[in-house]
Amino acid sequence: MDIKSYVTEKARRAKKASRVLANLSTKVKNDALIAMAEEIEKKAEELIKENRKDIESAEKKGLSKAMIDRLTLNPKRIKEMSEGLREVAQLPDPVGEIIKIWRRPNGMEVGRMRVPIGVIGIIYEARPNVTADATSLCMKAGNAVILRGGSEAINSNKAIVSILSKAAEKAGVPGDAITFIDNPDRQAVNEMLKLEEVIDLIIPRGGEGLIRAVVENSKIPVIKHYKGVCHVYVDSDADLKMAEDICFNAKVQRPGTCNAMETMLVHRDIAKNFLTGMVKRLKDAGVELRGCKETLKLFPDMKKASDDDWYNEYLDLILNIKIVKNLDDAMDHIATYGSQHSDAIVTNNHQKAMRFLREVDSSAVFVNASTRLNDGFQFGLGAEIGISTTRIHARGPMGLEELTCPKFIVFGNGQLRE
Repeated sequence: MDIKSYVTEKARRAKKASRVLANLSTKVKNDALIAMAEEIEKKAEELIKENRKDIESAEKKGLSKAMIDRLTLNPKRIKEMSEGLREVAQLPDPVGEIIKIWRRPNGMEVGRMRVPIGVIGIIYEARPNVTADATSLCMKAGNAVILRGGSEAINSNKAIVSILSKAAEKAGVPGDAITFIDNPDRQAVNEMLKLEEVIDLIIPRGGEGLIRAVVENSKIPVIKHYKGVCHVYVDSDADLKMAEDICFNAKVQRPGTCNAMETMLVHRDIAKNFLTGMVKRLKDAGVELRGCKETLKLFPDMKKASDDDWYNEYLDLILNIKIVKNLDDAMDHIATYGSQHSDAIVTNNHQKAMRFLREVDSSAVFVNASTRLNDGFQFGLGAEIGISTTRIHARGPMGLEELTCPKFIVFGNGQLRE
């Protein structure tokens, strides 16, 4: 079977399964999620063994440390995968929820009900945990999912999908509701993107290059974020110990993620006092620092940040530092160089905090908290399917509600159009 036929057949089977899945009871879906979580835990050693094949291949190809970190499965991450499945099972089922209903003058009642989107295609790179996250959320929201992970995680993804689909099918979910495109040829992605009559939505997760390629070639609506150029602004009214801890966490805790800080903005009035300890702490953690002209006056040995650096999503232990005049200067920098993903202010000034919340145009804006918290699990949505920076349909971490769409429902007693 050629690639086009292979992908089309899988997608059509997923479409057929989606009609059954959309009408399953909450209990069946929840039982399936619990069974999937249990099987993931039972098969942890098997998953790590398969993941090791991918890691060894990635190392031979010379992939970056950040990419290998995204690719790696360990007992902690496998446990997090199973916990994500269980948490989604505990969340309210959005399918069938009547969002609003109102009565018209003729006595007709008009409402809006949440329904599944249908078939969702997920195209992603080196994070095997996305396989479980996407499957759990799509299934709970009544959607069939077509997964196309990157070739660098092919062994890990095959193993995860096999475990999840078998457990779900035993619990009463149609087998084709969880579909995996295991052909690593890029043509498989291109064929997926042409199936607008079968696949209802595409969600790409990965680097900017992948997302732009998907958007440029897709005939299907795409939920996207191109990159995460995230900022933390340390205000003159900040608690400096808190600010240091937040900035360190935002950069160092897991630098290869889209919500990691790439630029630290510091008010000039507290720059010398704050940066003396902050710079040492970051350097001790292995962070390469790049500074603006004012920062270099304090630290002459620091590398100068170029204009291109302010736009960069490093996904690595590299950080830009800029000293700014005030809140307006900080917000202007974010508006110019940011990617509308995650931005934070550290301040004890309520007025400044509220201005930052209102005026910074990002999918998530934080006061006195790390940008690393922009995450569906951290927000209580269950495992997220991605963080959207688009404005249509969904923005920010996408949980269950964002994987449904409304349809109008009408209750009448014989009303006719005059």
